[in-house]
Amino acid sequence: MKLTKFLLPALIASFALGGAIAAESTAKSTETDLKAARALGDAFASVAERVKPAVVSIHSSKTVKLRRFDLRLPFGEDFPFREFFNDDNSDNPSRSPQREYKYHQGGLGSGMIIDKDGHVLTNNHVVNDVDEIKVTLADNRTFEAEITGADPRTDLAIIKLKGKVPSDLPVVELGDSSNARVGEWVLAIGAPFGYEHTVTAGIISAKGRANVADSEMFQDFLQTDAAINPGNSGGPLVDLEGKVIGLNTIIATSIGQNAGVGFAVPINMAKQVLPTLVKGGKVSRGMLGVMIQELTEDLAKQLKVPNTKGALVAQVTPGSAAEKAGIKVYDVIIRYDGKPVEGVSQFRNLVAATPPAAKVEIVLLRDGKEMSVKAQLGELATEPSSAAKSDKAGNGVDLGLTLEPLTPASAREYGYGKDEGLVVTDVEEGGAAATAGIQVGDLVTEINRMKVTNLAEYRQALANAKDTVLMLLKIRDGGSRFVILRVK
Repeated sequence: MKLTKFLLPALIASFALGGAIAAESTAKSTETDLKAARALGDAFASVAERVKPAVVSIHSSKTVKLRRFDLRLPFGEDFPFREFFNDDNSDNPSRSPQREYKYHQGGLGSGMIIDKDGHVLTNNHVVNDVDEIKVTLADNRTFEAEITGADPRTDLAIIKLKGKVPSDLPVVELGDSSNARVGEWVLAIGAPFGYEHTVTAGIISAKGRANVADSEMFQDFLQTDAAINPGNSGGPLVDLEGKVIGLNTIIATSIGQNAGVGFAVPINMAKQVLPTLVKGGKVSRGMLGVMIQELTEDLAKQLKVPNTKGALVAQVTPGSAAEKAGIKVYDVIIRYDGKPVEGVSQFRNLVAATPPAAKVEIVLLRDGKEMSVKAQLGELATEPSSAAKSDKAGNGVDLGLTLEPLTPASAREYGYGKDEGLVVTDVEEGGAAATAGIQVGDLVTEINRMKVTNLAEYRQALANAKDTVLMLLKIRDGGSRFVILRVK
């Protein structure tokens, strides 16, 4: 009884003391957590304050031409049923030639000022094929700008402010994207939906992403869950030091808006072409002349390859550096110029980073045996060989058709064997090509007596065109014919 009398107050005091200690510990822990959260928030705010002044909004516009028929009926303008006679599909003989209408189409993107001379880095798709570019700074100063250089294969472009450039231009600091780590915090800055200088936060979700855009683009994207939406294109992705490590370019989404999966061109890839683009030069890249694909486990087993690393050669371009070096279909390229080949995307980037005419050693596996060959690279076309409008050709020639190089798939579709040329994929109504009777599926093989097998040769053939163009076509029934197009 006496023991209980003394123990009970001691136990109560002990519990009270323990509770007080626990409460004090919880308070300290909460305060520590708040300090950490505040520190992170302060870091975000500091980065935003430092970088935002050098981020610009890019407004572009172009004039789009439309055509429609105008029926000149014998009735007055107040004829009550006039609207029923304005059908473009009508066979009415009173139909007059098409009338042309124009409207202005606007676009919005972002960019970053990279030097005191007023050069702005952005995406090529933000400024490509536009008539006018205006740049708005963070302090609302607005300047007209012009394209200095563009590289469609990385979707990068440099534009420059016109007129007198202010001496107080803020510039971004370019970082090193090779040091970016998956999981680290990043900020995206841009003008999503036109809301200029919006800052969003997220992490680096992955590195080295490929196969997320046009297959002829060089892809080594940084993936982020920082919110990126239409209008963010061309804006910077920065680390917590305020250094640019990427250029926000594309999103993966089914609704056209942020779904937490965005991609940025690594700034190290941009650094490779920046000096050339700033000077207005053409980016030159090496070309081996092969079509390659990834190795699967089944393919590796079939080809007697020990693992799935490397690039499988599926096609060799006739006359290319690869053919001259002795590379064959079924070969698996495992080393390029001393570097191990991990996969298709990395291999394409390695070749592209090599100057044209350079001689390289390529190690490959053929029938399970390792061998080495030497290749002298050719030069890759500046623009991807996907469909391109003919009015992009030299001297401003507008033939009113869209072309793309003949591929094995399109050759099968249109019934061409081993022919070479540019296949017509679209014909503009009322244009020179339509007037000459050119149709989708026709194959352009010569222009002004010059053979054309790619878009570079096509542009060269049209460079000196004046009033007319002589074109040799192969048509889908197996015949050939000459046509003369009167150009604008």
